[in-house]
Amino acid sequence: MWDLRLNEEQTALVDMIRRFTKEEVIPVAAELDEKSEFPLDVCKKAWDLGFMNSKVPAEYGGLGLGVFESVLISEELSYGCVGVATTVLANNLAATPLVLAGTEAQKEKYLGQLVNEYCFASYATSEPGAGSDVVGIRTKYEKQGDDYLINGSKAWITNGGHAKWYLIFATSDAKLRHKGLTAFVVPRDLEGVSVGKKENKLGVRCSDTSTIHFDNVRLTKDHLVGEEGDGFKLAMRTFDRTRPDIGGFASGLMRRAIDECVAYANERKAFGVTIGQHQAIQFMIADMGIKHEATRLLTYTAAKILDGGQQASIYSSYAKAFGADAAMQVATDAVQVFGGYGYTKEYPVEKLMRDAKLLQIYEGTSQVQRMVIARHMLSR
Repeated sequence: MWDLRLNEEQTALVDMIRRFTKEEVIPVAAELDEKSEFPLDVCKKAWDLGFMNSKVPAEYGGLGLGVFESVLISEELSYGCVGVATTVLANNLAATPLVLAGTEAQKEKYLGQLVNEYCFASYATSEPGAGSDVVGIRTKYEKQGDDYLINGSKAWITNGGHAKWYLIFATSDAKLRHKGLTAFVVPRDLEGVSVGKKENKLGVRCSDTSTIHFDNVRLTKDHLVGEEGDGFKLAMRTFDRTRPDIGGFASGLMRRAIDECVAYANERKAFGVTIGQHQAIQFMIADMGIKHEATRLLTYTAAKILDGGQQASIYSSYAKAFGADAAMQVATDAVQVFGGYGYTKEYPVEKLMRDAKLLQIYEGTSQVQRMVIARHMLSR
């Protein structure tokens, strides 16, 4: 089994992010959500402290932290706001394919940009007709001599409107399905790259989610990430290493919901006693605690397996699927504990419920996670 206890450095990291969340995230979270405002100032402070690009290897200027430490960061930031956490940690998602398969020159250039200047990058697989179904990608690349011509659109791209470069996946022929997919790094300032609509979302509203268009974008072989035809494998390896962060988001959100409910249940009175003395409320809060602890254990285990160099697709999906569904239930129950107050913006639980829903959707829906889990179980 894996030792899930925090060492001295990890404890210090948690303390730092927890303090950052209390001082920099929680005070502005409601306003950022209300205005759907991108958290530029908060992210700049995170970048100054170094944890916005925590998975960038030390040799390229990053902290070089593992999946486990990234989960700890995602937990603490999500206690304050999942939208801020998503925005801060999206650079790690874009950087992971380069860490796994990029050339030395690509790593020095693009990973170096993330740590040497305050900027964003985006990971772009989803399209209007291909979300969780990665092999349904229609963005096409055409070989022209040593160059590649890219045409298509990407949808629901986190930080898309602010990114300096995109890590995209395109197909040489849609009929080839997964065998036709290839990864490219695409600077935003290339001719033919444009940003389209910004989505007006139910939750995670401060996170920028945009459509990106590629119209005859010409790339050189220096923009190719990995080998032609290896894009699907690279996308799946990337998700294996980033899905535990969603478990971290879920864990942090649930802990916030529990803290809010416990404080409210010990204060609000009904039928002559505080509502925390009613068994109906006690059972709801107890179930919240069970789901939170189970999510943390699944997420920490997945992270430890990955940091140990082992294959962890099923464990990442365990953490992502269970955590996302648990967070949605916990947040919904939190609104119920607060009653009518919970349905208003006077208290933060309605935002927690709106934010939790996205955890069941991005980086592979809860249903897709079950497909991954079942495929692994049936192939044993």
